[in-house]
Amino acid sequence: MNPAIKRIASDEKLPEAVDVVVVGGGIIGTCSAYVLAKRGLSVALLEKGYLGCEQSSRTWGWCRKQNRDRREMPLAMLSMDMWDAFAGEIGKDVGFRRTGLIYATDNEKELAGWASWRSVAEEFNVDTHMLTAAQAAEFIPENRRQWVGGLHSVADGRGAPEIAVPTIAEGARALGATIHQECAARGLDIANGRVIGVETERGLIRCDAVVCAGGAWASRFVKPHGVVFPQASVRQTAMRTRPMENLGEVLYCPDFAMTRRDDGSYTVAISGRATLEVTPQGIRYFRQFLPQFIQRLKAVQLTAGKSFFTGPDSLGSVMTNDPLIFEKNRVLDPDPNPRLMKEMVRNVSETWPDLAGFEIDHAWGAFVDCTPDAIPVISKVDKLGGLVIAAGSSGHGFGLGPGIAALAGELATNEQPSVDATPFRLQRFGDGSSIEVGAI
Repeated sequence: MNPAIKRIASDEKLPEAVDVVVVGGGIIGTCSAYVLAKRGLSVALLEKGYLGCEQSSRTWGWCRKQNRDRREMPLAMLSMDMWDAFAGEIGKDVGFRRTGLIYATDNEKELAGWASWRSVAEEFNVDTHMLTAAQAAEFIPENRRQWVGGLHSVADGRGAPEIAVPTIAEGARALGATIHQECAARGLDIANGRVIGVETERGLIRCDAVVCAGGAWASRFVKPHGVVFPQASVRQTAMRTRPMENLGEVLYCPDFAMTRRDDGSYTVAISGRATLEVTPQGIRYFRQFLPQFIQRLKAVQLTAGKSFFTGPDSLGSVMTNDPLIFEKNRVLDPDPNPRLMKEMVRNVSETWPDLAGFEIDHAWGAFVDCTPDAIPVISKVDKLGGLVIAAGSSGHGFGLGPGIAALAGELATNEQPSVDATPFRLQRFGDGSSIEVGAI
């Protein structure tokens, strides 16, 4: 079941020409449209389904610096500043709250891992504090479990996936961008080695640049144009409770994570736990993903499923260049994993027996677009001028989305990047660079 998300209207008329076309109406694509329009550029935002319909409305909603891979930290800092600014700039609430994040664990090894991140925190001046066992218990009261310690990330927080993307899109439209839902981009129009337009199901839009922010579909979108982007979709599961007792705003424990929403409900998930379905695209990029798979083997359930035959990693996606594939798959809406759902309920209930029997409102699945090193690609494409890829966020896209969008927009318009783009270049997967798997 797809989580509820605010729906907004599309612009009826497709523009003949714009400065930049953004392909993909998730958090990255929508923020890209916003930052480009804010700079006075003409922008058309294309979404094959409706805004935020796939991963961006199915996320936990965390916006954090804490425990980020060091390579992502400049993006995280930029993103948090942008999250802070949205409401004032747009004049509407995007759901961002600086609530702080609380981590507690009964695993000494995990606690040591958090402590080892202190050098990164100090380098980037992150306001975070290790908690003693007693302090952790004050934040997350113990019952059947005994914490050995924890972590308090003071200035981090959460967004609201159900309103963030459409509200930011409305801000982009107020600045002149046009929004086109149920309007799939079929491919790129190319002349003399550079992009000159985008073919859509409603016609051609001429443009000077394209930002491909297609999430799980990004690799498939660029493939017909000879661009190799190693990407795999990992199916994750989350659920939402009915409004319940306030346990805290954003909580992380070894076997569950809980994010409180403004209506008093919680989003519940398990960090790092996912289902990896065997697919043709997964087989194609098996070698690149093998180090990550080995590192996270215990957290991933390997299965066969529908993804072999439908979706961005399917046989048809890999073996053909059917330009209609995107409109044939308007919304990726995978089923949640029942086993993981039961495990989440059990873990929360065992931690707080008084909550046993708490009500689940709904659950959902999502395909997270991953790269071999779990670090996003935000990159120009050497062989195709005017194309920028902004995808492969590996589960970090919601919180980092504004910063990813800002960098993508700068690359698309040849501006000086706000942050160093080197760690995010697409070429790292083919130029012999050492690939280091990042943090979850």
